[in-house]
Amino acid sequence: MSRRGRYGSFRTPDEADPMANLVNLFDAAMVFAVALMVAFVIHSRMTEFLTAKDVTYVKNAGKPDMEIIVKKENKITRYKSEKTSGSGKGERVGIAYRLENGEIIYVPEGSNK
Repeated sequence: MSRRGRYGSFRTPDEADPMANLVNLFDAAMVFAVALMVAFVIHSRMTEFLTAKDVTYVKNAGKPDMEIIVKKENKITRYKSEKTSGSGKGERVGIAYRLENGEIIYVPEGSNK
């Protein structure tokens, strides 16, 4: 006859394993992490990137830190602004006009050469 101790008869096999509670804690952490990722995608309004459609997304439009994110054929490309405008050498090649209906017309200038 073995001696179980004072409270030995009340223990179940699950209580004997101290790692059982740690596994449950890991499961809860995984559920929490997935919930945070889903909340981030919904908050950042980038749910279009989860679909099969081609998407172009502009962050901070018109500002020096503007960024363009393009998803085409399940490949995502990021383009960042260089924070400089109009730098480099070049020549004027024409003029663009916006009509009342919103249409833009480009008129090339004649060559000076």
